[in-house]
Amino acid sequence: MNVVLFGIVAYILLQLLIGMLVSRHIASEDDYLLAGRRLGIKLGTFTVFATWFGAETCIGAAGSIYRSGLSGGSADPFGYAACLLLMGLFFAVPLWKRKLTTLADLFRIRYSPKVERLAVLMLAPTSIMWAAAQVRAFGQVISASSDFEVDVAITIAAAVVIVYTVYGGLFADVITDLIQGIALLIGLAVLFYLVTSANGGLGASFSMIEPSRLRLFGDGEKPLLEIIETWMIPISGSLFAQELCARILASRSHHVARASCLAGGGLYLLAGSVPVFIGLLGIHLLPGLENPEQILPRLAQQHLSTFAYVLFAGALISAILSTVDSALLAASALVSHNLVIPLTGTVSESGKVRIARAGVLIFGIVAYVLALHAEGVYALVEEASAFGGAPIFVVVLLGLFTHIGHAKSAASAMIVGMIAWLVSSHVLDLAIPYLVSLAASLVAYLLVAVWESRTLNAAAEAST
Repeated sequence: MNVVLFGIVAYILLQLLIGMLVSRHIASEDDYLLAGRRLGIKLGTFTVFATWFGAETCIGAAGSIYRSGLSGGSADPFGYAACLLLMGLFFAVPLWKRKLTTLADLFRIRYSPKVERLAVLMLAPTSIMWAAAQVRAFGQVISASSDFEVDVAITIAAAVVIVYTVYGGLFADVITDLIQGIALLIGLAVLFYLVTSANGGLGASFSMIEPSRLRLFGDGEKPLLEIIETWMIPISGSLFAQELCARILASRSHHVARASCLAGGGLYLLAGSVPVFIGLLGIHLLPGLENPEQILPRLAQQHLSTFAYVLFAGALISAILSTVDSALLAASALVSHNLVIPLTGTVSESGKVRIARAGVLIFGIVAYVLALHAEGVYALVEEASAFGGAPIFVVVLLGLFTHIGHAKSAASAMIVGMIAWLVSSHVLDLAIPYLVSLAASLVAYLLVAVWESRTLNAAAEAST
């Protein structure tokens, strides 16, 4: 075992140890899924940042920008940073004040238990795909640091992630978020300094980047609707993800929830600028890479000392573990809290925790299978954000801020929106399936809401 791989293994074992130590203090469902609802501003900020700043930012986005220029980063980091900032500005406070355990609780309270179950069936797959993206990226890091093939590395990564997540719960995730967030920020700053210094300084490095690669919206040939589609997927498609909502609900006050999202979003944008720069400059530093997703790990190996690279790779792996932990917890929370527990009638807190842990195990295996067969990290992340994102966005937005519509409106919007996305994306192969789904969901919701209102009015008149 080489020194780098040994250091990474040590870092992983530390993560596992933290998870197991914290697991001794888990006594209730709230402890396991929401860290006891006691997060302060520091832990809240770093867990929001670290949950979103995962492998797709460091590896997927850098690779996409290496391939396509700045327009390759429209989803990450720019779109996801905007998502976090919007959550803090408009949605964190009203969501926190609802005192939910999962986002699906809102669908039950505002609409009906049937709509709640439908929401789970749409939200849980998103979290599983998100976890699969991180598992694949974890495998990329292990592969770059050893002689393992990517598939073997993904298998190792999945095994570690599943064990860690089953034990740790959200509070273990939050504690490691703070540690790895600081380590990752330091590592990215050092890598940025070393790469620019090796190429003559900041000015000389930027002068190497062709102006054509700095177009945020591409070369102008892309239609406007396709540009809007590219930006809407990460922003509105991820705005009401269970992973983010869990951090809001775990905060000790609505002030902390709001401030954590705003600070975490700002930190995300700042830290995300380094992989953006690496991707832009990387085509000159490592031209002709067969796998662009290896650009950041390869440059880190070249420019960092062995000790520094071990710390950086460990922090990156910790970031990946954090994101996988969050995604698997999100899927398990939705299915266990909103489907299994109501059906089985489980009332003891220990029973609820056991069900949640079993869900993590099952969904971890599913994420592993997806990771093996995905084309790349970035593709998985975009698919995860688009799947069900449009109808969920419409139903939550109207449910939170208006009294328009009831259960049938919500169910119709979700079903029509999902069908519209599946048909436009996988049958008609349209370039804007998310926008089609968004429009279809909104129209379906409003039309059925009008019908519901008339039906209720007619029933009221008949009864009088």
